[in-house]
Amino acid sequence: MENKERRSILCPNCRKLISVDEPSCPHCGLRKPGSPWKNNFWTKGLLDGDRLVRSIIVVNAAMFILSIILSPASTGFSMNPLAFLSPGNRSLLLLGATGRVPIDQFHRWWTLLSASFLHGSILHILFNMIALKQIAPLIFQEYGGHRTIAIYTLSGVGGYMVSYLVGVPFTLGASAAVCGFIGAALYYGRSRGGTFGRMVFQQVGGWAVGILIFGFLFPGINNWAHGGGFVCGALVALLMGYQDKRDETLFHRTVAGLCVLSTMGALIWGVATSVIFLMQSRPF
Repeated sequence: MENKERRSILCPNCRKLISVDEPSCPHCGLRKPGSPWKNNFWTKGLLDGDRLVRSIIVVNAAMFILSIILSPASTGFSMNPLAFLSPGNRSLLLLGATGRVPIDQFHRWWTLLSASFLHGSILHILFNMIALKQIAPLIFQEYGGHRTIAIYTLSGVGGYMVSYLVGVPFTLGASAAVCGFIGAALYYGRSRGGTFGRMVFQQVGGWAVGILIFGFLFPGINNWAHGGGFVCGALVALLMGYQDKRDETLFHRTVAGLCVLSTMGALIWGVATSVIFLMQSRPF
């Protein structure tokens, strides 16, 4: 006997159970929620909190491995623990590290996007990914998937823009974007208020203070990018709102889509140009 087609789905926008034949979601108003275009890998994969976090971590890990393959700098211990198992500056520059040197000398403005997915050592990426995994579930829960993507991307860009404006020559890492999550969480806690809001604000505020102290104690930490990420994350959260104030809209989905496409473009461009450059410079 032929299987009957499933007639119930989760709305791609509000994730509530509805009929697949609904012309619009009765809960959030999304038009044609049963459309295959709105029920693909994007909505079922990246907009699931755990999968979204895993996707970000996988991209960061892949870029880190590639940067070491292209140009390893250190595979042993040194006086600086953050330099252990690190890629060379050449591969990091080619793949999309940002700062005054890449932007002013090579006009690589797209590195403001790609730098958030590159890291200088194994400890660097481990610290950032652990912090990401701790804070991201709260952001996803309170802001939704589309706003989470926007906060991560725009905080990274904003943090590195601040870093560029103050003259930092060469920088990279996911910490500016992670600090954006912390800034968004601080805004949420202060804005929501109540017992839960105060608890969020106090706990995440402790993380923020710890990051700032860590940045001043260890060399090579870009506090300008961290501070810029904090501020940008809070500003994006203020402008976009959170779930308790309003559900995600077409505007949020559009911004998230543009963030993903632009980031993918920057990373693909960095990888492609790196491989081409290294192949051309390799002696035969």
